[in-house]
Amino acid sequence: MPAWLLPDQISDILPAEATRLEALRRRLLDLYASYGYALVQPPLIEHVESLMLDQARDLDLRTFKVVDQASGRLLGLRADITPQAARIDAHQIQNQGVTRLCYAGSVLHAQPAGLLSSREPVQVGCELFGHDGLEADLEVQELALASLDAAGIQKVRLDLSHRGVFLALRDRDPGLAGCESDVLAALQSKDRVRLSSLLPQVSSESAKALTALIDLYGAASGKDSVIDRARGVLPALGPITEALDRLQAVANSAMFTEHPQCVLTVDLADLRGYRYHNGVMFSIYCDGLPNAVVRGGRYDGAGKGFGRARPATGFSLELRELLEIAQFGGAGGIESAPVAAPWQDDQALRLAIAGLRQSGRAVIRLPDAELSVWSGDRLTFQSGRWIVA
Repeated sequence: MPAWLLPDQISDILPAEATRLEALRRRLLDLYASYGYALVQPPLIEHVESLMLDQARDLDLRTFKVVDQASGRLLGLRADITPQAARIDAHQIQNQGVTRLCYAGSVLHAQPAGLLSSREPVQVGCELFGHDGLEADLEVQELALASLDAAGIQKVRLDLSHRGVFLALRDRDPGLAGCESDVLAALQSKDRVRLSSLLPQVSSESAKALTALIDLYGAASGKDSVIDRARGVLPALGPITEALDRLQAVANSAMFTEHPQCVLTVDLADLRGYRYHNGVMFSIYCDGLPNAVVRGGRYDGAGKGFGRARPATGFSLELRELLEIAQFGGAGGIESAPVAAPWQDDQALRLAIAGLRQSGRAVIRLPDAELSVWSGDRLTFQSGRWIVA
């Protein structure tokens, strides 16, 4: 075999692509800085235990492992940067309030995500720790949409789901817990035949609910919305009701009026993504790519393995895939001190924040407790409008 041949699904990034890739990376990181996200650069290799999150066996299967000749311990080449961000939040930063982190770097996959997927994706993303409110869910979704805007992509579909629905069924049914991986695969591919073959292993209540999940996709609001249909066919369990209420609150947000080219849908069977997710999940699709270009969602408590369980949510995208359909110009920079703003779902406030960010000022949203002790500039409502004071 010629020495210059690369392994399957591994490739060089040549000059033209590398130049555009770096411009897009810089553009996105400047965008994240404008929202108050601090850049971190975790190492490519760590002790394998540090790269795993609870119940993420799928992540374990995708992780390259090697033996450290210095210590004899098993090391892993990261397959996902999210666990590293959770470790940094738990041990390196230890902020008691909201922490925002962003990153950009290569990851390695022992098993590719898809037939044509690279095994060395360039992962870019944001993670928000320390706030379990709806505001955090909306912020990461807003920033994910803004990421595509920065790449020159506006016509998209944001697909909502909630892993809590499936987890509520699994936790009540040992039979479902025993065939979880197979059931998830059938749901994600909407394979009715495969799902039917697995139903004898689960309870009748679970079988009815799982069969319903395959058809629970479509419009997020309006007449006969998916969420309304789900309330009628899924078990009236507390966690399921809470999950549907959360999805409805997201769907009702004023944020989506600012993105008229974003079609909002719900698919309760779309549970793709690593299994450390345990709450609201979302995927963003756009023309030109067969799979979601962005995936994200909640993974509350994932830092427990690092000694500090915190609310957490975030998203990531594969930069090389996004570059295939991106249309963008040059990138700017964010150099000014940040302006603090209240975490309110208010249209006028959103417009004021957008104007500041477009002018090159960073704006961060804070809960009332943190805003009350903020010592720098802040957006305040005076004389019927939002101004910097």
